[in-house]
Amino acid sequence: MHHVISLQDLSFTWPGEHNPVLSIADFKVTANQSIFLLGASGSGKSTLLKLIGGLMLPDTGTVEVLNTNLAKLSNRQRDAFRARHIGFIFQQFNLIPYLDVYTNILVSASLNGMKATAVRNKLKDIMAALSLAPELLDRRADQLSAGQQQRAAIARAIINDPEVIIADEPTSALDVEARDSFVRLLLSIREHSGASIIFVSHDRQLMPHFDHVQRIADINAASHRSVNDAV
Repeated sequence: MHHVISLQDLSFTWPGEHNPVLSIADFKVTANQSIFLLGASGSGKSTLLKLIGGLMLPDTGTVEVLNTNLAKLSNRQRDAFRARHIGFIFQQFNLIPYLDVYTNILVSASLNGMKATAVRNKLKDIMAALSLAPELLDRRADQLSAGQQQRAAIARAIINDPEVIIADEPTSALDVEARDSFVRLLLSIREHSGASIIFVSHDRQLMPHFDHVQRIADINAASHRSVNDAV
């Protein structure tokens, strides 16, 4: 079985703290798997996503993505690896508000060496799939509705055809209809691209959409919460 993500003997402690927030002996994600990661606030979910994305490094243990040990890469190499292989969708979308949608996406794509012409051409299909009007590419991010910003963030996350998509509470600001539409869209992208997805949310109604529900308390030995607390 091919593992896209593999964590072994991982430990991470925030500076100034004595106890680790994460202590994970073994955690793996296979190709094309969709995981709903469940846990209480402060249980380490977002920290885990940042470690998988190479935004932070563990104190001990290994984080391998696509058979690459992220700790063995330089900061620049990790940035390039992330841009090419990992798509992030954040709760607040993290679009640069004063830039138009196209430039927001271009900034991400250029980290992987994509040329502006190639980005513009590829975006035609992506915009259609996301039900985003082409003229929105030229609109400032802060002039978009929440739903439009969300779709723009998805376009930015998938422009490089990442093998891993990480979504950290991306539906918290959406109504039920927009939330369900987003999850269906995200999973349809997975079906077409074969990407693995780790999706963090407190919304348990979304759980049936995913292949596997993983409670972080079940993999994190550092957790002082019970499994029931994490549900």
